[in-house]
Amino acid sequence: MLEQTRQDATSPWHKGELAMQRSVGVAERMDGPGRNFVRKAMPEQHRAFFPMLPFVVLGAVDAKGDVWATVRAERPGFMVSPEPEILDVRLPRDAADPADAGMEDGDAIGMLGIRLETRRRNRLNGVIRRTDPGAFQVHVGQSFGNCPQYIQLRSSAFVRDPDVPTAMPPLHSGQLDDRALGMIEGADTFFVASYVDRENGERQVDVSHRGGNAGFVRVGADGVLTVPDFPGNRFFNTLGNFLVNPKAGLVFIDFESGDMLQMTGKIEVLLDSPEVASFQRAERLWRFTPEEIVLRPDALPLRWSRPPGL
Repeated sequence: MLEQTRQDATSPWHKGELAMQRSVGVAERMDGPGRNFVRKAMPEQHRAFFPMLPFVVLGAVDAKGDVWATVRAERPGFMVSPEPEILDVRLPRDAADPADAGMEDGDAIGMLGIRLETRRRNRLNGVIRRTDPGAFQVHVGQSFGNCPQYIQLRSSAFVRDPDVPTAMPPLHSGQLDDRALGMIEGADTFFVASYVDRENGERQVDVSHRGGNAGFVRVGADGVLTVPDFPGNRFFNTLGNFLVNPKAGLVFIDFESGDMLQMTGKIEVLLDSPEVASFQRAERLWRFTPEEIVLRPDALPLRWSRPPGL
């Protein structure tokens, strides 16, 4: 049985995560869970989970220091863990994906494995080792599970061979158009990537899920997104990263068309604002100002559907 707190393990929390935990009075309480559940290797259940997935969410940082989130799909089995510290990932390079520029040998990466059908998700981060343009290894830095709250149930199916890319070109912009606004304002799900460069010089990238009722993200007349932060596991991986490095990459999916909206930009965290009260259940807010926007029609070979009645 796992001990209450593994005192031999070092705390995984960096100064931003600790600052967020202190802001709500849980830093001491989160020390034990951090040492126990944020591991430097994948447990067996995580190693068995990733090979079942038809897609993965990735976070990567390009040469300019901009962070991007993306979703990549392949037939289940494209991710395999030959040993607890390694995840083999078979994915071809994709020049249309702005996150792909941050997936070179030696780059840091964040990964989220998520099954919308069962609302199960596991996260890891690590370093890419690449000798092949069609595959890479991730050497695990941190691995941990997440609870299922705020995940909207959906089932997925392939509509084309995932190795056949779309013929639709990506559309680059500096501001949100009507199509992008519609995807954001109607969304009940998106994914966010963030990163910090830690005191030891290692880069740590995180990518995580955000969910709520459709329309839970608001877009102002100035094109700035306001996002509620709901009660969660108190790890504060994303907001902790924001406090240290106020950059983010967001990706929204149109689950019916396979369109993907990717953005990178700047962050402002609002820990105490009167506006929080206008978002039901929110504990705090953060604002995202897009600086580069890529709309990729038909980017994903998957289509998702909601269960009847939902």
